[in-house]
Amino acid sequence: MNKLQLHGFNNLTKSLSFNIYDICYAPAEQQQAYIEYIDEAYNADKLTQILKDVAEIIGAQVLNIARQDYEPQGASVTMLISEGEAPPPPSMNSQSPGPLPETVLAHLDKSHITVHTYPESHPDNGISTFRADIDVSTCGRISPLKALNYLIHSFESDVVTMDYKVRGFTRDISGKKHYIDHKITSIQDYIAIDTQESYQMIDVNVYQENIFHTKMMLKETELENYLFEKECDLSADQKAAIESKLHKEVTEIFYGHNYRQRYEEVKA
Repeated sequence: MNKLQLHGFNNLTKSLSFNIYDICYAPAEQQQAYIEYIDEAYNADKLTQILKDVAEIIGAQVLNIARQDYEPQGASVTMLISEGEAPPPPSMNSQSPGPLPETVLAHLDKSHITVHTYPESHPDNGISTFRADIDVSTCGRISPLKALNYLIHSFESDVVTMDYKVRGFTRDISGKKHYIDHKITSIQDYIAIDTQESYQMIDVNVYQENIFHTKMMLKETELENYLFEKECDLSADQKAAIESKLHKEVTEIFYGHNYRQRYEEVKA
């Protein structure tokens, strides 16, 4: 593909909003331990390292970092970034997955990356839901899409929602305005095939507005993976009830609707 010859700086702003939900079953007596576990697993220091890796993947330089652990729970990190001195690799804007965590090599400079976490537990039904929101906003040639593979594998994700938006315009040397500087048909093109096969996925795209939205819900679920305390002596009826609660939680988050009537019928 021929390189776009621009007049001046690339003024396009590319924004990726990445949200994950991790669902767990932790009855009342385990909920405080669950919150403490999440706060340790995803504290500000560990989230900072994730964001540094994201910066490296998309070829940016870190200018400033602000981070905070909150009481009673949760953490936030904000990182100012800018485009690096070296030009991004030719594959930066290709419609292909980015690297996985074990293959991260690189550096971010001219926008920001933020992460906020929201661990919570239901006081009655034992369902705990951990949410992490990550926003990557870049200006210029670099794009946040190459960080998706890494982000998905950095968290235990039952539901993932992703929004990508290209805003503004830049001019080429003839004065023509360009509202996007790379081809994209779907966010899914930036996610590895094995990951795609593990999730149910849907797209809602508004091409004329350069808005792209993808949702993912894990297909295969085993109860053992959702129990905070793995060694639980549960009867068949108890397992069925917990599985029903977990299925309801994941489905409601994925579709953005509550299904109380159907759930109450299952309980009865």
